[in-house]
Amino acid sequence: MLVPRVFLTFCLFRSIVRISWGVLMTKKKIKELPKLDRPREKLEAKGAQALSDTELLAALIGSGVKGKDVLEVASSVLREIGQRVDQLDVKALREIEGIGLAKACQIAAAFELSRRYLLKERIVIREAKDVLPYIRHIAEKHQEYFVCLSLNGASEVIESRVVTVGLLDCNQVHPREVFADPIADRAASVILAHNHPSGTLEASPEDLALTKRLVKAGDLLGIKVLDHIIVTKRGYISLKQEGHL
Repeated sequence: MLVPRVFLTFCLFRSIVRISWGVLMTKKKIKELPKLDRPREKLEAKGAQALSDTELLAALIGSGVKGKDVLEVASSVLREIGQRVDQLDVKALREIEGIGLAKACQIAAAFELSRRYLLKERIVIREAKDVLPYIRHIAEKHQEYFVCLSLNGASEVIESRVVTVGLLDCNQVHPREVFADPIADRAASVILAHNHPSGTLEASPEDLALTKRLVKAGDLLGIKVLDHIIVTKRGYISLKQEGHL
């Protein structure tokens, strides 16, 4: 009976965090182990807490490759995790011998799922008003501030940044400046925002032209522009809610 991968994910993540990415190597090949000591069978019989990090990861990825069994592959992956956990992505995982696209995607997805559920939750943006805590500070500025929020695939805020300060138009707010950080963040989407020092809660023709340009650029980059919000002392408007996106 296969153990659900989500459960394996959580157990692996807890174990790795608990012992600071320690790698517990095994000397025996998996075929030399008694059946009940093999990762998945052991997990089913004794529970995830009884497994080492190597065994947990081996249970997750399932099989090895020619000349390298699943425990050896798992050990190699854990060594890489210990050295560069912050840069662990599909591309980096595929550089490890024995890890192809399918296994790399399994591992990357497992760690992302664990992060979302086990670490401190980020703020999820469900509607325009959820953005206000990130942009309220620019409402009373005497210059126009253009802000970009990077969001992940779960619509959680990764980061909020001021892109430009000054009079906003299509020439000054260039797509490369807006999307440079979201690309580095590996963002799935962005929300744009700027203030109107005049207090006018209405999108200007320049605002609409800029939004259209950035939406087009985002589509080319695979980063969706979810909304463009204009904020003033009097309140805010969402260009999405206004029907402009």
